[in-house]
Amino acid sequence: MNTKKNKIKELSPEQIDESLRTLKTRFEKNMQRHTGLEWDKVQIKLEANPVKIWSLNEMERTGGEPDVVGFDAIAGEFIFFDCSSETPDGRRNVCYDHEALLARKKFPPEESAMHMAEEMGIELLTEEQYRALQNLGKFDLKTSSWLKTPAEIRKLGGAIFGDRRYNKVFVYHNGADSYYGARGFRGSLRI
Repeated sequence: MNTKKNKIKELSPEQIDESLRTLKTRFEKNMQRHTGLEWDKVQIKLEANPVKIWSLNEMERTGGEPDVVGFDAIAGEFIFFDCSSETPDGRRNVCYDHEALLARKKFPPEESAMHMAEEMGIELLTEEQYRALQNLGKFDLKTSSWLKTPAEIRKLGGAIFGDRRYNKVFVYHNGADSYYGARGFRGSLRI
């Protein structure tokens, strides 16, 4: 398991500029994901939160293609989800959480979804968020994504994941210690 301590969570000015350009380009190409929202307002929030830009850069670096999918007017926060067509390729082959990783006796994976998300400063999508994402397009047609699992399911050793098959979104269960080359996780970030 990756246990890097005190990872520096900042980008150089050049990296920040590049990240903002990438995010702006994606935002403008996918206006259907955030109808009525303006990039300038998103950018102001981002520039005031460099650690959040670092997290978005980690989402990008691992293949997530983060984009704005909404705005929480009560909290005053923009909501980003991973919007890659398939589960991010830099976050696959992971079990659900650290507890599951430790419990796996044979051939444990190198990492867990929950630990990776924590290190990146993001949250796994919930089932509700995953279904909302699927209303914005067709995602995970060949892959699947771990979802934030309710405590009562996790307590019994399970975890949930979702995918889209036969033009329908499915949410399934599996042992939290399982891992597959086609299963990763999608994250969310609020700014």
